[in-house]
Amino acid sequence: MTNFPTLGELGLKHDPKGRGYHAVYREHEVNHCPGCGRTHWLIGRVSAECAFCATALPLAEASTRHHNGPAVIQHRNRNHGHAWAA
Repeated sequence: MTNFPTLGELGLKHDPKGRGYHAVYREHEVNHCPGCGRTHWLIGRVSAECAFCATALPLAEASTRHHNGPAVIQHRNRNHGHAWAA
C-alpha cells in the first residue's frame, strides 16, 4: 500500500472558502434540490433529503451547534421499577 501525501506535504492549506460550491440545506430559506430542482424536503437531525429524488444535503445549522455534553434521555416511567416489553 502506498502512502498518500498530506495537504501540508503538498504545500497546500485547508481553505474551506476556496473549495468551491458546497450545497447545504439552510433552515428558514427556500431550498431547491440540486438533483431535481424541487423544494419538498424531509428534515432529519443532521441532514435533509429531497422527497422526490432522495438527494441528501447536510444541514447548515448542524455543524454550527455546540454540544456541551452528552444528551441525557429520561423516561417518564423510570421510577416505577419495571419495564414493559411488547
